[in-house]
Amino acid sequence: MPSGETEEQRQFREYFTARRDAVRRTAYLLCGDWHWADDLAQTAFMRLAVSWRKVRDREALDGYVRTCLVRAYLADVRRVWRRRERSVAEPPDVFGHAGASEAAPRRMAFAAALRRLPPRQRAALVCRYYQDLDVAATAAALGCSQGTVKSQTARGLARLRELLEADGELTMMEGLR
Repeated sequence: MPSGETEEQRQFREYFTARRDAVRRTAYLLCGDWHWADDLAQTAFMRLAVSWRKVRDREALDGYVRTCLVRAYLADVRRVWRRRERSVAEPPDVFGHAGASEAAPRRMAFAAALRRLPPRQRAALVCRYYQDLDVAATAAALGCSQGTVKSQTARGLARLRELLEADGELTMMEGLR
């Protein structure tokens, strides 16, 4: 333990160290930009740090951070400046070696299709299928009703299927049916 560090600070540091990469990956799935994902993850962890003493159930930390992350993302997409600022429309060409996996182009197509979904549909799909949350937990994370989660998930899946079918990548969606 570094000198002058309290027990609470040590606990927070250990939690942050253990979960930062997973939170960052989830943030990337939400927004599709690694820099923005870093900002979202930082916002979520800052909100946790401010509330660290108030959290009674340490088993609920992942849910709290996830809720902070999703709500920070949804708040960001509502901001006018975020809608105007785009670094690039498509990811740059990636040079692979001869033994590169065939799954990489499919993952890129899936990520591109996911980025084309409206923010709430994307958030619902990430919570339901990437985070493996049930409808109630997703509703809590998004701050909406369970019916809204169901409709956003259904619409998001339908739109994702349309986009992937148009790109010839529908076979990737077989696991989501």
